[in-house]
Amino acid sequence: MSVTTLDPRTALVVIDLQRGIVGMQTQPYAAADVVARSVELADAFRARELPVVLVRVSFAADGADAVPGRTERQPRGLSFPEGWDVVVDELSGHDGDITVTKHNWSALFGTDLDVQLRRRGITQIVLTGIATSIGVESTARDAYAAGYNVTLATDAMADSDAEAHTNSVERVFPRLGENGTTAEILELLAKTHA
Repeated sequence: MSVTTLDPRTALVVIDLQRGIVGMQTQPYAAADVVARSVELADAFRARELPVVLVRVSFAADGADAVPGRTERQPRGLSFPEGWDVVVDELSGHDGDITVTKHNWSALFGTDLDVQLRRRGITQIVLTGIATSIGVESTARDAYAAGYNVTLATDAMADSDAEAHTNSVERVFPRLGENGTTAEILELLAKTHA
């Protein structure tokens, strides 16, 4: 299924497009392409006075706010370079954008994102970002469970693992919302929010 409609109160939610993440090798799209497409969407949303949410992941220097728990694949350590958690310049610096800092995979769990969206009457979100199978998928799952209509800009997201990206796009996302390309979403936005 491709994207069919955008609600009158739709927000763009951009996941983890920050300095320390966009430097990763990503598939099937380069991080620079994901940023460029997210910027296109953000500019179009701002032009229509629709909310743009910039989500970043960050942790305290000592890792005290990192997600606890035993996993088979432990994170590579919690030593991050200075400025790794700063939203990329191409997206930052716009008055009115909402910035959300998360300490886990989902932008809706343990943050004020749900409150920010509901106070603005938002009923639908369009998601972009890195990584498809982690931050984007986790946020999509929680948004769907919270009752939002979810649209996924599948060419404005990427992953470090091509199979993980494909699994999310082809198997998981159709159960959570509608997939569309940046161009399709921009075209629909132009028609429904003239």
